[in-house]
Amino acid sequence: QVQLVESGGGLVQAGGALRLSCAASGSIVSINSMGWYRQAPGKEREFVARIFSGGTTNYVDSVKGRFTISRDNAKNTVYLQMNSLKPEDTAVYYCTALVSWTTRNRDVYWGQGTQVTVSS
Repeated sequence: QVQLVESGGGLVQAGGALRLSCAASGSIVSINSMGWYRQAPGKEREFVARIFSGGTTNYVDSVKGRFTISRDNAKNTVYLQMNSLKPEDTAVYYCTALVSWTTRNRDVYWGQGTQVTVSS
């Protein structure tokens, strides 16, 4: 089994910054990609950012220029640096990873979520 544990959420004023972390542990052969989704109250879960093992990144348009995703492959950890936060960034942020747990099998795993609240 694979576990993803997030940390770093909290309450911040608009314009402030937070850094989320997510560490993967368990039966890991390799991790293809790691990323973040978020879900605001009453809304569907949406993609935020993703980073592949080679370093390629993707972002949703609404966070480009404000959020930066990075990864420490040796620690199986992904980070999300969030700057210039806006009230509309308020959501539960979920870490996700595409993990190969054998040489033939891989699955998508999710963390438990961490709350980010941005006050105006």
